[in-house]
Amino acid sequence: MQTSRSQQKERTRRAIIDATIAQLSESKSFASLSLREVAREAGIAPTSFYRHFKDMEELGLTLVDESGLALRQVMRKARQRMKKKGSVIATSVKTFMEFTQANPNIFRILFHERSGTTQALRVAVAREIQFFVVELTDYIKNVGFDQASAFAQAEAMVAVIFNAGAESIATKPAERKSLEERAIQQLRFIAAGALSISKEQSSQQS
Repeated sequence: MQTSRSQQKERTRRAIIDATIAQLSESKSFASLSLREVAREAGIAPTSFYRHFKDMEELGLTLVDESGLALRQVMRKARQRMKKKGSVIATSVKTFMEFTQANPNIFRILFHERSGTTQALRVAVAREIQFFVVELTDYIKNVGFDQASAFAQAEAMVAVIFNAGAESIATKPAERKSLEERAIQQLRFIAAGALSISKEQSSQQS
């Protein structure tokens, strides 16, 4: 079957994205990649790059969007698991860690660029992380906390999860279990503290 021009264009665009992701590592962030490196890895001429992206910043924003989609997949998978069995916190951490290990370079975009040198990417990463916080806030509200308390817990929990995820990418397999258990314990401390404060506030109001 003959490939249409639009299909070929989409394939080349995908090749550029995949080539970029493939070049990321613990020591090589997106900001350190050049357009020529990306084009060479994708098997295209540097001038062809501009038929698909205005510049490297636009490519970076596309990668951030893909990373955000991966995060939403994490949340969906965790919720599906929680319906079947298991602790909410333990299930969430295990699911996040699994996704991070399966897609390390996609998550490196978020881990590296949230404090990177490009403002547009920092803003985009902050937005994607905020979506993650909002989804978690909604879940926490459903178990009995008000908006402010739920949001504060969600922010703290996301910070712990992201730090653990960033560490896990550079951690040896034998050490990942310990890292996972530490993250679970930290999240339980946050949840227990929030519950204690909520009970204290309720007793003061009654």
